[in-house]
Amino acid sequence: MRFSGKTILITGSGIGAATARLAAAEGAAVVLGARRAERLEALAGEIEAAGGHAAWAAGDVTEPGFAAELVVLAEARFGALHGAFNNAGTVGEMGPVEKMIEANWRSVMATNLDAAYFGAKAQIPALRRAGGGVLLFTASFVGSASGLPGMAAYGAAKAGVIGLAKGLAAEHGAEGIRANAVLPGGTLTEMAGDDPAFLDFAKGLHAMKRLAEPEEIARAALFLLSEDASFVTGATLFADGGNAVSKV
Repeated sequence: MRFSGKTILITGSGIGAATARLAAAEGAAVVLGARRAERLEALAGEIEAAGGHAAWAAGDVTEPGFAAELVVLAEARFGALHGAFNNAGTVGEMGPVEKMIEANWRSVMATNLDAAYFGAKAQIPALRRAGGGVLLFTASFVGSASGLPGMAAYGAAKAGVIGLAKGLAAEHGAEGIRANAVLPGGTLTEMAGDDPAFLDFAKGLHAMKRLAEPEEIARAALFLLSEDASFVTGATLFADGGNAVSKV
């Protein structure tokens, strides 16, 4: 199995939960971090009931201390940290910049970009202690391949995440630490909502005319976290159903 003997830290729900299930099925011990304790406890229980290994802590990814707490948990429970998927994010309140309140801008930046920085800062020393490893970030086609009305804050934050991943790849490649970003298209998680009109609009943005299941994005993430991608760093992997190439 690709992740036998490895410990992977994963933040966020939705795509994060799908990634945790698949990573555990391939032998990883997973460390889970998100806001809702009851969901984390249930997911960890599900993984352990299937024969896997999981630990979790509930907290706020915008607080630097939470990132450090998750690293301590990984090393204390499983001995080392080999990979981290900094996946937690939020779209925030959508709307034009000129009408956006500053608190919304700062919240979107904190959850998407600041949290990625806090995560990397805490995780790099642990990866170094393990002899190398992988940093992975969830970015987006928004702010990379395209912009969308009402999503300027989200696009700006995710563009920053891409820049962070590339900078980290340049800084730490010689240490055996890889850093990449996965760029999902629209995915059927809570963030997508349940408005049929919006979901139909979102499907139309993709060449494949549908949205992804979380497991489809998780499989792309696991490629980048695995040794299958051993010579891939500083990369942005579009798992977007052709959104970046779709013009109709």
